[in-house]
Formats: sequence, C-alpha cells, structure tokens
Amino acid sequence: MAAAWQDVVRDAAAVREAAAVAVDAALLAGVLMRTGEQPNASDVVNYAPFTLLPSAVPRALFEQAYAVQQDFNLLVDAVSQNREFLEQTLASTIKVDDFTARLFRIYKQVLEEGLAQTVVLGINRSDYMFDCGLEGTAALRQIEINTIAASFGGLTSRTADVHRLVLKVLGKSEEASQLLPNNPAKGLALGIAKAWELYGSQRAVVMFLVEEVQRNIFDQRCVENELWNRNIRVVRKRFRDVFEQGSLDASRRLYMDGQEVAVVYYREGYVPQVYDEQNWEARLLLERSRAVKCPDIATQLAGTKKVQQELSRQGTLEKLLPGHPEAIARIRATFAGLYSLDEGEEGDRMAATAIADPDRFVLKPQREGGGNNLYGEELREVLEKIKDSPERTSYILMDKIKPQPALNYLLRAHSPLQVSECISELGIFGVYVRQGRELVLNQAAGHLLRTKAIEHADGGVAAGVAVLDTPYLV
Repeated sequence: MAAAWQDVVRDAAAVREAAAVAVDAALLAGVLMRTGEQPNASDVVNYAPFTLLPSAVPRALFEQAYAVQQDFNLLVDAVSQNREFLEQTLASTIKVDDFTARLFRIYKQVLEEGLAQTVVLGINRSDYMFDCGLEGTAALRQIEINTIAASFGGLTSRTADVHRLVLKVLGKSEEASQLLPNNPAKGLALGIAKAWELYGSQRAVVMFLVEEVQRNIFDQRCVENELWNRNIRVVRKRFRDVFEQGSLDASRRLYMDGQEVAVVYYREGYVPQVYDEQNWEARLLLERSRAVKCPDIATQLAGTKKVQQELSRQGTLEKLLPGHPEAIARIRATFAGLYSLDEGEEGDRMAATAIADPDRFVLKPQREGGGNNLYGEELREVLEKIKDSPERTSYILMDKIKPQPALNYLLRAHSPLQVSECISELGIFGVYVRQGRELVLNQAAGHLLRTKAIEHADGGVAAGVAVLDTPYLV
C-alpha cells in the first residue's frame, strides 16, 4: 500500500463511511454486473466487486507495460500469419488437447479453402504482475496475453471516477487528482469501428457473439454504446443463433436473419464447455465468412499457452519479427521463465524439477477465463500422475511470480467489510487493424488493474476471485 493510505487503512470509522460512499458511487457510475441468481435479467443488478482504495503501482513498470503493447500487437499478428510456426508449435498439444485440436482443424480447413476475410482486427490484453524477486526491486513479468474476449475494458473505464471520489471523501484531493484517465471501451470501439469501415458496407452490422449466461453484459454494453454513438448498428447473438439463422452467400458474405455482418466480436468461444457439435458448425461458418472476426481462429491459436512458452525460446522472436530488434528487446524484458513439458529430455528434466520444488512454478493448461492454473501440492500431484504420459504436453510450466502484498478492502455485495493482504495484476489493452499486408491501426487502448486477496492463487473478476481496481502511480 502506498504510504499515502497508511493513515486510512486502520481507521475503521473513516473506512466504513468511505465504503458506503464507494458502493453508491459504483452503482451511480455503472460499475455493474447482473446477479448470480438472475444472470440473464437486468431488473435486479449489483455493483461489480472493486477495491475501496486504488492500489500503488510503480510508475516505471506501468510505463514499461504501455510502451511494449504495440510490440505485442505486432507479435500476435505475426504469429497468426505464420502457418509453419503454429503447426510446429502446436503439434504436440493437438495430439492430447481435443479443444486446441478442434480449433486447429478449422484453422487448416479455412486456410485450404482460401481466406475470404481481407481485414484483420485484433483486441488483446497483455497481463502482468510485479515480481519482487530476491533483490527486492520489482520487475514487470508477463502472465499471459489474451487474444479472445479480453473483458472489463468497459467497467474499468468507470472505476477511476469511483476511486477519485473515495480519495476526496478521505481528505486526499491531491492524490485523487493524480489518478489517470482511462477509457479502454472507447479504444476497443475505435478498432471495431475501423474494421467495420474497411469492410465497406454502411448497412452491415457488428455482431457481438455472446454467452448463454450474460452476467457481465454491462461491460460489453460500454463498448456497444460507443459503436451506437458512431451510428454503427450492433446485434447480440449466441452460437446457437448463428447455427439457426446464419448463412453465407456466393461471395461468403455472412448474413444473420437477413442482415449482413461486417464484424464478429467474440465475447464467447474460449472454453471447451460452450461447444457442442452445433456450436462447432456455427464456428466454422463464421470462420469461412468474409466478416472480420475478432479474433479470427489463427489469432485465437496465437494466444495459447504453448505459443507463449515457445516465444520465450532463444531466437524465436528474431524469426517472427525480423528487423525489429528494439521491439524484441522490449518484449523479452517482460518474459518470466517459461518451460516446455514436451516429451523428451528437456520435458523430463522440467517435470522432475517441478515435482521436487512445486512452489517455484505454475502449471498452465491451454485454457482462458481464469481459474485453470495449478500451484503447490496440486501441481505436484497432477505432474506425478502425468509425468510419463503424453498428456503432460497439454501443459506448460512458468516461474511463479512473487509480488509484494499490500493492504486493501475488497468490496463485494453481501460480504463483510474487512482488510485483506492483496496482490494486483495489470492488464494493457491493445488494438490493431490490418488490411491485406498494411497495418492501419496499432495502439495501446487503456489499462485494467485487478486485485485479489493473497490466499487466492488464481482467477479473474468474472471467475469471482479478483476485483476491479485503479492504479495509483508511485
């Protein structure tokens, strides 16, 4: 916790007053989620969980994370265009991971048919933690890059205003004025709007592909409203709607209910559980179409953990980004130690090392959405079980990052107000648009800070573990 809050955090009366103001301010600002009891109805809603106080973030590391985002956009785009790299990197994974294998089959089928899509839209979020290491100086370490359905760009656009008010209520107007403006929703909408414009049909719509259970609808509505403000029509559809109503014409233009679709923005489709055979058919239909997919299936594959691990291998970045030595240096400076569990001597050695010292590592499967990683004793048990099986190749190992905890209050509906030791994760949103070979847009689009109590090893806001936060730069 920044020294600025030490006087507040133990003042029970001031905290109670500030928390009451904060909850009302969050409701007023639209920092909202639907309830678990009625996840598809907006007639009963509550505030999305958030911290009472903004969390201290080292300014130099925050600036480093922003400075490298355009480089990561370039890298993801380069990986998505490199069939040979994706085939080689994912060869072992697709033998044992059915979900990645199904995605990969669609990827190959679409390539062999010939891509109808000429405009590429990428919306990424690169997530980091601040590793204190042995020397005690914090370093920026990338956890992962999300290339599909990166969420909370909408709600985090509204969270800083709540924290500004809280600081003023606590007599810290000077500190309140130092919180940065942040509007990822606008930046994400800018990318979608550019892709829609380049698609070239004023009548065509943007389709948000959404979940069956839509608790986090207000986060998406923030981006939607930015598009409506630009007079771009938005529709919301699920995979089953695509299966029932979707069709392609002779030019592979995508139609839903007779409406032409220019852009498909996925807020769904990153976990195996959502796919039955109908939904796989719907996904293939979308990928075969001329519509701009965000992400297309190649870009989703570029975000897999196995690709992340392979990118950290010496010489890989140089092959993917020739002529960009400065970008490569900036990217490599954020990497944590990443290790392959492929069959062979290297994988055998890493599995044995992790079993002997499980607290050094995180075991990561090829999954998005939070709550999937394994730590400590659980990591050891799983690796013991699969160490001699090809199944281990569906995981990678990463060095465990050790951030410095700080005190804060995590405000959740129907939960007691109590101080917690917390750690934070910083995400930077990136947006890029490419038409043919030309990159027409490449920028960082805002940030997201999520904070959780130290007893939770894994999980995001949607997974119910972390809460929304605002960086206070120190």
